[in-house]
Amino acid sequence: MATCLDPGVINIKKAHQRFFDTSCDSTSIFGTLVPSMQKVAFFDIDGTVFRSSLLIELVEGLIRQGIFPEEVREEFREEHEAWWNRQGDYETYIDAVVRAFITNLQGVHYGELADVGRSVVAVQGRRVYRYTRDLIQTLKDDGYYIIAISQSPKTVLDDFCMQYGFDKVYGRMYEIGPQDRFTGVVTDEHWIKNKANIVKRVFDHNPDFTLEGSVAVGDTEGDISLLESVEHPICFNPNLALYTHAMRMKWEVVVERKDVIYHL
Repeated sequence: MATCLDPGVINIKKAHQRFFDTSCDSTSIFGTLVPSMQKVAFFDIDGTVFRSSLLIELVEGLIRQGIFPEEVREEFREEHEAWWNRQGDYETYIDAVVRAFITNLQGVHYGELADVGRSVVAVQGRRVYRYTRDLIQTLKDDGYYIIAISQSPKTVLDDFCMQYGFDKVYGRMYEIGPQDRFTGVVTDEHWIKNKANIVKRVFDHNPDFTLEGSVAVGDTEGDISLLESVEHPICFNPNLALYTHAMRMKWEVVVERKDVIYHL
């Protein structure tokens, strides 16, 4: 049975009390002070925190500014219409946008893309889901280290995530050649394509971080490897593929629709 909660009065900490029952405070063993361990939470961004896709909005901004030609929209028009008409899936649509972005990125000056990215965040940066926005703040208040992992370009991600207090941001990075112009090459793509790689890297490089009480939030099957890597996975507004997997794994599913939040 679904539990319906009014986000205006929702108590995130109460709804997820098990996250906070785990104490990572310093303790004394035979008179020796043991350092506290740092709790960690991972968030997908597009469709999970941001109510659209930063990449899609960036591409549209680049087209409006004349940095990308108008014809770029034709490169993903069919996929967009199929998704919009519920005849195709979102993953196919976003993959087409990614291909169009990479194809047309070569030769674009970094400063031009950064300016458009800042404009996108300035106009749309507050268009977020209440549930994940409030969960981020609640986890921060409880001492969690908050990490964003997204397939959107890191340039625009940094600006977006800064306003919500993320401690670390992982996104797609693109090679810059002479005169600060993009070459169209994705750097370190093997890391970002599988989000579990990032989680492993985080814990390998931070011995004071603990998996105990760890949280991850995602919305598509592309987040499954991320969700499998933590103690408390949350599937937020999942697509069918992730929802089916979540039911099999007995993961928590949360849906925000208009001004109502459902815990399934």
